[in-house]
Amino acid sequence: MTVMPDTPNRGFSRHIPLIVMLVVAVIGGLTLRDHISFETLRQNRESLLTFRDQNLPGMAAVFLLAYVTVVAFSLPGAAIASITGGFLFGLGLGVCLNVTAATIGACLIFLAAQLGIGAVVSARLETSEGKLKRLKDGLRENEISILLLLRLVPAVPFFVANLLPALVGVKFGNFVWTTALGIVPGAIVFTWIGVGLGEVFDRGETPDLSLLWEPQILGPMLGLCGLAALPMVVRVLRDRNGI
Repeated sequence: MTVMPDTPNRGFSRHIPLIVMLVVAVIGGLTLRDHISFETLRQNRESLLTFRDQNLPGMAAVFLLAYVTVVAFSLPGAAIASITGGFLFGLGLGVCLNVTAATIGACLIFLAAQLGIGAVVSARLETSEGKLKRLKDGLRENEISILLLLRLVPAVPFFVANLLPALVGVKFGNFVWTTALGIVPGAIVFTWIGVGLGEVFDRGETPDLSLLWEPQILGPMLGLCGLAALPMVVRVLRDRNGI
């Protein structure tokens, strides 16, 4: 079998999925920000609940597709989508749907980036020396801990946590399960807010997302970050002590 050379056109075509995602993200950020809001959800509250009561599987499918689209194209409203999951489906099913949709969307970004620019960056890291080689080796040794930290640290944007692993060549399997596991704590918090959203609307109020930074929420999240980082700390101490 003859192996076709990687022509410039074929090389560029690998970048098309990520380019499309970035273009849609920019357009969506400029045009949808005012439409994906709690006010929109408030206005369509009754119709959404009616459709859910009449066709729960259909509502779940539509929600999954919409949430995956929001995540995959980095559109505004991911937090509102998570809260909507709790509002429509309750805590248990809402968390399952939120985690599933966010994980699928994250995987689509990862694969698009890995296919294009990620392949170029990973190839250069593989042949690198000096500081880059030490960076590559450190990433490989602590891959799981770093992936979990990217998900658990509240300050890391979700898009960044999806893109960076693809650029440094982490294993797709590790990316999938650490994403699904790492977003569970945040998904529980957002879904729980959604469970009480109806009462908030009845009072004529809007959810206060600043509570996400309250000590009772932030403390456990930081504790999980510490657990995720523990293997790296232990490995560094062992290396220093020659154990």
